[in-house]
Amino acid sequence: MVKFTSREIRDIIISMLVIAGVFAYIFTIYRGYDIITFLNVIPITLIAVGFGFVFHELAHKFVAIKYGFFAEYKVWPGGLILAIVTALFGFVFAAPGAVYIHGEHITREENGKISIAGPLTNIILAFLFVGLEFISPPSSIFSEIGVLGFTVNSFLALFNLIPFSILDGAKVFKWNPIIWALTASITFLMVLSSMGIRIL
Repeated sequence: MVKFTSREIRDIIISMLVIAGVFAYIFTIYRGYDIITFLNVIPITLIAVGFGFVFHELAHKFVAIKYGFFAEYKVWPGGLILAIVTALFGFVFAAPGAVYIHGEHITREENGKISIAGPLTNIILAFLFVGLEFISPPSSIFSEIGVLGFTVNSFLALFNLIPFSILDGAKVFKWNPIIWALTASITFLMVLSSMGIRIL
């Protein structure tokens, strides 16, 4: 059974609010808007960006629990500070928190499946957001959520699939290089599409 501690719920809320805030700040300053616009943009970034970061981590938690391990999301204060500081320089590098997994004898396959759950969640979210974009009137708030949600989740999936160090991609690659290559290729095409680059 999936359970959340009060501290975990607090950390999730803090992470989502900070991530939504820094992205709203970025979009506001680039558009030359004021504090009112910033406040109006936060609900958009909360849905399109905040969900992407947090659901990615929760996917790790759910799969880890499925395998019988204890898993808990914890905010990383340093990551939140980094997000705020980088936003002041006009870009965002965010690592709001992570799911900490405790257990013995985690196999390479289990670790790989726990790791790929995050990027797969971002892929699913990206397609849901792009669907929202297509069915929404142009320039509407729902269209904006769709565009931003597709872009951010595509980048999140691709970045986390980099087969390096502690990133998900390294664990997925060790488990199954073919699955890693297929998933990474899909996310790469999604990122190209989000940048307006024609694939075919």
